[in-house]
Amino acid sequence: MELGRVGFKERDVADLLTLYGVEDIEERDRMLTLLREANAPNWWQAYGDVDAWFQSYLDLERAADLIRAYEVQFVPGLLQTEAYARAVITLGHGEGASEEIQRRVRLRMARTELLRQPAAPRMWVVLDEAVLRRTIGGRAVLREQIGSLIEAARMPNVQIQVLPFDAGGHAGAGGAFSILRFQYLELSDVVFLEHLTSGVYLDRPEDVDKYAEAIGRLFIEATPLTRTNEILERLRDDLA
Repeated sequence: MELGRVGFKERDVADLLTLYGVEDIEERDRMLTLLREANAPNWWQAYGDVDAWFQSYLDLERAADLIRAYEVQFVPGLLQTEAYARAVITLGHGEGASEEIQRRVRLRMARTELLRQPAAPRMWVVLDEAVLRRTIGGRAVLREQIGSLIEAARMPNVQIQVLPFDAGGHAGAGGAFSILRFQYLELSDVVFLEHLTSGVYLDRPEDVDKYAEAIGRLFIEATPLTRTNEILERLRDDLA
């Protein structure tokens, strides 16, 4: 079990808690609940094979309490409409079978439900203006997507800011990234960097601190949250 070669059974964990002198009922229940969650089938298994490097991110995303992100190319997956998601996925898998693309679209749409669940994570994202002007899928698709962002920004757990072109150089010059924070204090934040064919996870304190500093500066450099609706509506109207 220590080497990760076999999973934990509930009886084993209960016995270990007793051996270690953990008698507090709430603490025992918390540990056993974590065990059941860890042993439960991953929700994304119903959508077929998922890229191995992305499986870890899906589980981290589901477990996150706060997701902070900066995007320069696309609208974040959790906020994409179906038409926009299909256009993005087709760009990366243009030679793939139509069924494969549709499977990936279904998976992405299932991900979007995370923000609407009772225990949904908080999400605070900064979108580079380029994201909102790049006509992925065409003008109609982008217009629908911006309309969806306007609705998402009204959700109590979602905050969206726009980093305009006239902001000049900024803290996100290194590219897009996400920082995931978890409700358990013993778990460190994780930085996720997505590449063309893989993803990188960073959890060393010195790395996480640099990205946390960068996202904090981006929150300041981007337009205030109070102007998000105005900016999105103007950009949507430009696509009419």
